[in-house]
Amino acid sequence: MAKKELTRADKMALYEQLVNNHPNAELKGATIPYTSVNGHMYSYLAKDESLGLRLPAKEREQFLKKYKTKLMEQYGIIQNEYVVVPDTLLKKTKS
Repeated sequence: MAKKELTRADKMALYEQLVNNHPNAELKGATIPYTSVNGHMYSYLAKDESLGLRLPAKEREQFLKKYKTKLMEQYGIIQNEYVVVPDTLLKKTKS
């Protein structure tokens, strides 16, 4: 049986749930939902439905290897500080 792909609405619901699990996090943005602290964005749901997470260099390399993912790319530009959060990980929203 083929795995059901998550729709944008599914991903948005999971992203909201994830943000709600963290009392200091606040979801912002209308067309591109994101979270930020002190004016610095640290996660967002892109128009192409990928979830990007900003990580420090050491954690970023570990994340890329552990979850077999890649750096976030938007509009042909690789965002070196952001990783793509795989859908399988996004589904694990419990804190």
